Amino acid sequence: MVAYGAEQRVRVPALRARWLTQTFVHWAFPTDQVQALLPEGLVVDEYDGAAWVSLTPFVMADVRPAGVPAVMPGLPSFAETNLRTYVRGPDGRDGLWFLSIEVACPVMLGARAIGAPYNQGRLSVSSDRPANAVSYAGSRWGGAPSYRLVVRPGEPIAPTDRDVWLTSRWRAYTRRFGMVWETPVEHEPWPLSAATVDGLEETLTTAAGLPAPTAEPLVHFSPGVRHVRLGLSRPCPPRPGPS
Repeated sequence: MVAYGAEQRVRVPALRARWLTQTFVHWAFPTDQVQALLPEGLVVDEYDGAAWVSLTPFVMADVRPAGVPAVMPGLPSFAETNLRTYVRGPDGRDGLWFLSIEVACPVMLGARAIGAPYNQGRLSVSSDRPANAVSYAGSRWGGAPSYRLVVRPGEPIAPTDRDVWLTSRWRAYTRRFGMVWETPVEHEPWPLSAATVDGLEETLTTAAGLPAPTAEPLVHFSPGVRHVRLGLSRPCPPRPGPS
């Protein structure tokens, strides 16, 4: 079972940040449709017999690359939106594979060097407190793909096994130089709330090579986590052969 809390310490982080105002929108897909998008070395991690894909818009705040001391200000806050799926790496451990990453900060495009699929775009996150609504919107430079999402956060929840499985992952996988690499992450457990969707339009899934979702999604909201530590990427050990 996926762990609710971080599975490892990241003692020497390559990046520190806060991830705030995060919504998780999850759809189930046939496993073969998602497996076809994965590189060699990764396999779909299923829940209830299906692959899952999640749209996760949020605010990146107080981003500090390695070497920037805590007394100095980090980068200005900016919006980011991920389209991700759930996988097992060559050693069988669970993690994330990003189908796309939309970002409003051009500095983050440097992460393409480790294989992260960053795309620069125009993104926004706004809150309407009287209406208890959070709005996200974005479009990649050139106008497509794009998304618009409005959610209403509900009451805090005690996460079920499925809630934990869909939100709590402690490594991300990339592929470069013909190898699968992993980036470890550490932060406090997500504080989760129920949420309802007031409006959703998106073309990120079809741009990634999936059919457009037709079923109603599962949705979570979180005010965020404030002590994110991303480690250095490292090659994954090969999958063990038969003994």
